[in-house]
Amino acid sequence: MLERAPTPGFRELDEITTKTDTRDILSHATKQAESYEDYFLVDIDAHVTETQFWPEIIGRVDNEVIRQMGEAQFMRPGQGTTALLNAVPGMTYQPLHGRIPHQAGLLEPVEGKGCHHFTELARRSMDSMGIDYQIVFPTPMLLLGMHPQEDIEVALSKAYNRWATECILPEDPRLKGLAYLPFNTPEACCDEVKRYADDPNIIGFTVTSTRNRPIHHNRYMRLYSMIEESGKPLAWHSGFNWGDPSFAQLNRFISMHSLSFVHYSLIHMTNWIINGLPERFPKIKLLWVESGCAWIPFLMQRLDHEYMMRSCEAPALKRLPSEYMRDMYYTTQPLERSNLKILQCTLEAFKAETQLLFASDWPHWDFDPPSSITTLPFLSDVAKRNILGLNAARLFNLEVKHMKPRAKDVLAARPGLS
Repeated sequence: MLERAPTPGFRELDEITTKTDTRDILSHATKQAESYEDYFLVDIDAHVTETQFWPEIIGRVDNEVIRQMGEAQFMRPGQGTTALLNAVPGMTYQPLHGRIPHQAGLLEPVEGKGCHHFTELARRSMDSMGIDYQIVFPTPMLLLGMHPQEDIEVALSKAYNRWATECILPEDPRLKGLAYLPFNTPEACCDEVKRYADDPNIIGFTVTSTRNRPIHHNRYMRLYSMIEESGKPLAWHSGFNWGDPSFAQLNRFISMHSLSFVHYSLIHMTNWIINGLPERFPKIKLLWVESGCAWIPFLMQRLDHEYMMRSCEAPALKRLPSEYMRDMYYTTQPLERSNLKILQCTLEAFKAETQLLFASDWPHWDFDPPSSITTLPFLSDVAKRNILGLNAARLFNLEVKHMKPRAKDVLAARPGLS
């Protein structure tokens, strides 16, 4: 085997594992950050692997029976990080069978920082990518919408929201959160909206889209009214679910992953529009998270085509479905870049310059750094600045303020990165 002589001033990175330092994994992103240092950047979708801190969350469950169930299961060998969740053991394909291991744990050492373990990890990712604000979502809990026990979704969502607002969000002004709404139980959702409507660290509310409840049902109207009154956005965070009967026909993770994240956004968006909710709640600001962008012009054309032939079935609408969709907001990740001409047409179709928000999806295996936007040749500088941060500032009422350290200072703190 040929051996490469070491380059002076640089060191070889060790094999990336669950204990590799975030700043090492993102060292190239830090170099890229030097080119967009004067941009204001908001990462609208990063993730907490909340099961790493599961005892802290289980301990905040207010239902004593459910809390004791979770604590008892946590004590059993090999079951602690899945206690009460509806995860399927053995079906963890996202790390690519161990070849992309970092998202499985992020167990890198954090010592003497005087803050929560996750807070320090989030700071490392923000600093490495040049992020001013980062909005964090849960991860294993994204599947809770399919949990067979609705009371457990309620208990875990309330405990997670407490943990986020008590433990991690107050520790760094750059970290913001969206309150998880246990959507299968509308009354509990209303309680959470009331609880966090005025919390400065909770800048919106989120529903995990992987669920089978029709979002236009009358039981949700009070919830939408409360969210509209709060002035905070409602984000629909999509996910995957190989257990869906339609996806049971697919025999590869790549197939299911390609379709599943889009599937739930298509259904919920269609129900929202065709049932007239944009007219009933015109002030609600909707954000669609982690479905990419390719599905948006597809659904615009399909719904417009059908509506112009059967408008009697959507009597509440006063405009074409595509016009309502252009008023909504979307996140970039995963940005489909294989054909830039198609991507350009896609972004033009829904006014991406004002409606698209950057999302990294860090630390997931398919995350996108800010360079996924800065390197698009057809975007103007104004469009890039809007997408990378200014659109999010308007949507979430964030102060436009540079809060990140300089890229060269981040690099200098870890000399010799290759």
